[in-house]
Amino acid sequence: MEIDGFRGQLITADHADYDTARAVWNGAVDRRPRLIARCGGTADVAAAVRFARDHDLEIAVRGGGHNVAGTAVCDDGIGIDLSGMRAVWVDPAGRTARVQGGALWGDVDHETQAHGLATTGGIVSHTGVAGLTLGGGIGFLMRRHGLAVDNLLAAEVVTAEGSIVRASADEHPDLFWALRGGGGNFGVVTTFQFTLHPVGPSVMAGPVFWAADDTTDVLRFYRDFVSEAPDELGTVIRLGTVPPLTVIPEDLHWRPAIAVACCHAGAVEDGERAVRALRRLGTPLVDLLAPSPYAAFQGALNDTVPHGWHYYWKATNLAGLTDDVIAVIADHAYTAGSPRSYAAMFHMGGVVARVPHEATAYAGRDVAHTMSIDGVWLPDESGEHAAAETAWARRFLQALQPHRAGVYVNFLDSDDDTSRVREAYGDHIYRRLAEVKAKYDPDNAFHHNKNIRPG
Repeated sequence: MEIDGFRGQLITADHADYDTARAVWNGAVDRRPRLIARCGGTADVAAAVRFARDHDLEIAVRGGGHNVAGTAVCDDGIGIDLSGMRAVWVDPAGRTARVQGGALWGDVDHETQAHGLATTGGIVSHTGVAGLTLGGGIGFLMRRHGLAVDNLLAAEVVTAEGSIVRASADEHPDLFWALRGGGGNFGVVTTFQFTLHPVGPSVMAGPVFWAADDTTDVLRFYRDFVSEAPDELGTVIRLGTVPPLTVIPEDLHWRPAIAVACCHAGAVEDGERAVRALRRLGTPLVDLLAPSPYAAFQGALNDTVPHGWHYYWKATNLAGLTDDVIAVIADHAYTAGSPRSYAAMFHMGGVVARVPHEATAYAGRDVAHTMSIDGVWLPDESGEHAAAETAWARRFLQALQPHRAGVYVNFLDSDDDTSRVREAYGDHIYRRLAEVKAKYDPDNAFHHNKNIRPG
């Protein structure tokens, strides 16, 4: 099989690398594309898109392959694979970076931190830049520097026709608006250009763990603590068990616990002051907050969510941490069957909330927290564990039903239907996205995603 104008690698089912090439982060996803086109550059991507359209093939687009729903791979179609396109070019004087569409956040942090710079990325460094950015892009730096989409200056895009366009505030501004939160619905982004900010190289960062029995007290304290937190302080709550990391005493491994992970984007001494009250709360099981290289901290959680484990997510935004919400969280967070399952809650606000609602397609500007309920089990535990963890995540979400305030599109799983995609955007932004979709992809060629239908 050949693709006209394609110089990358073509992988079919009889190729020795086929099973490796079709595997994604979520090991529960097992799909078999007819062809995987591993691209070497933008021209290859354009050629692959034209080939797919000419042959009426289902299209899946792979950046980092990290989406829990497995949208990076499809059955009996073509996988347009950007995983070989991971270059990062930094302009330290202009404080910008150009990033290829297959890059991971670890690639970006590695290059930008060489200059003492960073931009908002995910909290796991093997997350793909493309998927995280196109859905909005939350991370520890967002309260100080905005979401990933707020730092996006321009994007090179291969459209559904196989054309190559540049989207920015001045060129195709409607497409640029839609890309900043609307996901992969409008084309294949082959290069991103981001604004960078002085960060690190050392930051005050790390988690503090308390016993699960302290959850209600910790969350009530946390509610007041973050309400007065400076923009520089990013925090994420994790409820589950203590992960078996080498920096944590073995006798604490797998113990049910609540953690508050922090990263202060300013000077270390300012960070020490910002987290002082948190560290004095109760009797922590372990306190790992310390000055740390920013890039190392960004990769600290990688081993807790490795490639190949099985994942199932449910998610919601929360307007606030009322006593009722805290009670639901405390009642459900530790009832999963697998010790690897957990819930994570991201504190929003700061600069995220100050960007005008209409400026981008990301719709969660006014929420207090974004929550993900993550069922996790090992590949050889499928069957009973799969059913149990899936049921736990669904029960947890259902219990939060009265308190839900939208959802972050990047946290939607494969069984979240069209109504949840609409929930992620709200009616007004969804209608506007549908209009842009109709202009750039009227046939909905890019539909193997959290789909927005042309309208």
